[in-house]
Amino acid sequence: MPLDPTFAVPACHAEIHITAAGGPDVLQRIERPVPRCGASDVLIRVASAGVNRHDVNQRRRGPDTVHSPVPGLEVSGVVVRVGDDVTDVRIGDAVCALVNGGGYAEYALADHAQVLPVPAGLSLRDAAALPEALFTTAHNFFNVARLAPGESVLIHGGTSGVGSLAIQVLTARGHAVYATCGSDEKCAISRTLGAVDAFNYRTGAFADALKAARGGEGVDVILDMAGVVYGRQNVDALNRRGRIVHLSPGGGADLSFPLRELMRKEAVVTGSLLRPLPDIEKAAIAQWLRAQVWPLIGTRVKPIIAQRLPLAQASQAHEILEAGDVAGKILLDVAHAFD
Repeated sequence: MPLDPTFAVPACHAEIHITAAGGPDVLQRIERPVPRCGASDVLIRVASAGVNRHDVNQRRRGPDTVHSPVPGLEVSGVVVRVGDDVTDVRIGDAVCALVNGGGYAEYALADHAQVLPVPAGLSLRDAAALPEALFTTAHNFFNVARLAPGESVLIHGGTSGVGSLAIQVLTARGHAVYATCGSDEKCAISRTLGAVDAFNYRTGAFADALKAARGGEGVDVILDMAGVVYGRQNVDALNRRGRIVHLSPGGGADLSFPLRELMRKEAVVTGSLLRPLPDIEKAAIAQWLRAQVWPLIGTRVKPIIAQRLPLAQASQAHEILEAGDVAGKILLDVAHAFD
């Protein structure tokens, strides 16, 4: 451990635990020992943690006995300890990271290969809004859907944490991006982020509106975070040999779509889960992001911060997210370190 007291680590810290399956009230602050670094880990003194739909779903299911009872898949902060095998991250580095749970805490562990520097032009706290959305965007569009140059995209939830960053990244890379949203105001935000057009799914069939906007054509890839709601419309909105990628299991309900039309279009329906990906694949995504996306952040790509709350108000953050009127990312700020 370094002599510099700036990086001194206490024996215990505050964590937000999922104490039972249930509503936001099951999130409780608990004092626990600070986690210890494995050989390939870094310990981050957390500045902010991102709040994601995955955290809500985990809370509804109850404590995670496989990964961590502490929710949170992304953090930003300063590295205060490194494992014995870590050579590419140093104590004192300002970073953001994808974490395998444990983000709602004063200190969090991350695999060094899933740690990225805070981009120039972005604050330390705002950087917590990047990892989950950008890892999700990179993996699903370029690994799962194999998005090719010049192909077009439809994103359900254009102002979500994933959608708002994906629109900017894909637009910057030359793709025509369309979005669906739950209000005219959110559609307008999606357009300001770079979407060619956005469609209010509450006021009409988005597939019809999309094809009208594209002269009768559909799109090549659809990213669907809405579960099983849009099976038929998704197929209708797809080009021949297009791909539909699902990010949400929709509570486990069965997916229904017109099979004959899917066959006629030779389309693919697939999906992914980010958390179970092998570490070697997450490391490759991190390298791709650093090379391809990090130079765009702060200029052509910037996260939307919907709201900030202190770590102790994690339950209120979940209430806000579940209410469904969020544009961008909710962050939980840790007060102990950087103000």
